[in-house]
Amino acid sequence: MPKIYELFGHRITDRSPEAEACRKAALCPFSGLDCDGGGNRYLSNVTLAGKPGLQRYFPSKKVVPSGVCSIQPRPNEAPWIVCPRRLMVLASHGGKAPRHQDATKSFLLKHSKYRPGTRLGVWPEVKLKFEMSDDGTRRTFDYAFDYIVMPLGRRSQRDVESDTGQKWGLVRDAAESAGYSMARREGKYFVEDFPYGEPMLVEIMTCSTSGGNKTKRNTIPMSFEDAILGKEHEAPGINYRQVWARMVSQLVVKSEIAIRWGGTAFWILQDVLVDYISRSTALDLRQFLAERTSEVNVMALSYGTDMEKKHGVVELAQGKLFAGPIRPDGTPNKPSFQDIIRLGGCPPKSSLVK
Repeated sequence: MPKIYELFGHRITDRSPEAEACRKAALCPFSGLDCDGGGNRYLSNVTLAGKPGLQRYFPSKKVVPSGVCSIQPRPNEAPWIVCPRRLMVLASHGGKAPRHQDATKSFLLKHSKYRPGTRLGVWPEVKLKFEMSDDGTRRTFDYAFDYIVMPLGRRSQRDVESDTGQKWGLVRDAAESAGYSMARREGKYFVEDFPYGEPMLVEIMTCSTSGGNKTKRNTIPMSFEDAILGKEHEAPGINYRQVWARMVSQLVVKSEIAIRWGGTAFWILQDVLVDYISRSTALDLRQFLAERTSEVNVMALSYGTDMEKKHGVVELAQGKLFAGPIRPDGTPNKPSFQDIIRLGGCPPKSSLVK
């Protein structure tokens, strides 16, 4: 029976003062901010009206997010992360630097193309829509990126015009309204901390959960309520297929986008998801274990032996890089990341008839 493994960043069995303070404040220990339900689970918010137990636990709140970080499908199995913040937070918000996850972020930067000490800017949840004409055919580019990372530096008026493809007046007005600092020296204009160079695209891919059953009280809000109050609970299951479908639709395309822009794309996954993809598709990621980046780059993070840590936040301190080409080079049966769209294994037709 699935159980919630972590609530607001701490193991459900951790009732230490630190863990309880984090839960009672409904904080995400990875972002250092209020939990937002993982960025895409607003429907899982719990209204406290009519719930005296939760009202006593959260006395200063009227609504709380279901701060479920991970779910353990069965005892003694590795938990599955269901919140992208749990896997990795890159951007700081409101001047607050993200907490924890130092080892995983160092692992990411180690494999990036940036030299140590490079000043980097991080933009979360970037959406870009662009229309173009290709040999008379109208084409639309419409994508959202979890994070864009780029070097920052002082850029001259000429640099900014070249980088953006726009006249200085338009760029200056937009940059000023966005809070960029301007400088003028010897009659020339400069923008401080302006993005330039190679972009790094970072996509965080975690599993979603099945819808659950209200009668069994195993929906996310219900299992959250029972778990936070220390009651016996049942969590929803993991929706393995949905995350695979989402990844198939984006993995190759976003990797190609990064290559076209002269940069690199990284996909941040949990190791159990890497294993599932290798079992259920023709893409055996274990064949792409690498020390250097390639066209497609997958970073697999793991709880490792720290999974049984009794108190405090469990860090995902172990990581592996899987990197390889998008398409095969013509060599028969040579693997590539296009194998993710191919069948891994097929039962005999007799199983269908049966």
